[in-house]
Amino acid sequence: MNTREAFGQISAAMNAAIIGQEAVVERLLIAFLADGHVLMEGLPGVAKTRSIKTLSRLVESEFRRVQFTPDLLPSDVTGSEIYREQTTSFDFQPGPIFGNLVLADEINRSPAKVQAALLEAMEERQVTVAGKTHKLPQLFLVLATQNPIEQEGTYPLPEAQQDRFMFNINVDYPTEDEEMQIMKMTTATYSGKVANVLDGAKIQRLQELVRKVPISEHVIKYAMQFARLTRLNNPQTPDEIKRLLAWGAGPRASQYLILGAKARAVLNGRYYVSGDDIRAVVHPVLRHRIIPNFSAEAEGINSDVIIDKLIQMIPRAEAESLTDARLPDVTK
Repeated sequence: MNTREAFGQISAAMNAAIIGQEAVVERLLIAFLADGHVLMEGLPGVAKTRSIKTLSRLVESEFRRVQFTPDLLPSDVTGSEIYREQTTSFDFQPGPIFGNLVLADEINRSPAKVQAALLEAMEERQVTVAGKTHKLPQLFLVLATQNPIEQEGTYPLPEAQQDRFMFNINVDYPTEDEEMQIMKMTTATYSGKVANVLDGAKIQRLQELVRKVPISEHVIKYAMQFARLTRLNNPQTPDEIKRLLAWGAGPRASQYLILGAKARAVLNGRYYVSGDDIRAVVHPVLRHRIIPNFSAEAEGINSDVIIDKLIQMIPRAEAESLTDARLPDVTK
């Protein structure tokens, strides 16, 4: 089984278990290939948690789940020092953060001090407890879910926390036909069993492959414009965008646009990046990195609408195949 077939099998299995969320599945797999953390937002019952758990069963990994609640403590996430009477010493007891795929369920149900416990882990792949640093596994991804911030009992994620997530994926309600399929599947004897397709070593080779995918300079410049034209201090930013934004995107947005586009190319069996790949990931990359101002909110304009405006304003960039080499097979 080659690289494209392996992810085709994973995608097919996830779409069979999660009806009507093909775009969500594709973006989850792109972030997974790009080694980026994911924040999924949607109302309860739209398969946010189910999609993450299904992915964890399709790849060989240690899955951990943390249910964020108002009374959760930072040590409940990172772990803590435990005193042992037998040895009269303190031993570190790892928390659930020490897994490969970590589900931070309803992350905005806990206050900022608990959310902040993830900052070091997500950025530096380590945690510091009682002055000692503990390394996290090499394969480490945080897949968080959150309810819309307008709901009662939620704590908005700080901007620094949001910026650690590569993607912010919106999960919407299914269509009528899709909901009918869901009702039939979930109220019958469907077991939902799935088998591992990729092991940890193959996953890491795929993630390394993504960074090696060639990309032309003009496509890099095209991706960079999406972040730069959201900054209010940039004289090239269109007045229409300045009028609607309170805050723009930083350099991490450009980095994730490139990585996401490379991962999408790999998923589609290509060894080069096109402008279509950039446009396919621009919404989940920028959605949580640009903040509409009061004027935009008064007009009912959200981040996605502003991103649509940017797509129309920025001249499109396309890329020819930069190499005739076939996509390497790293699944063997």
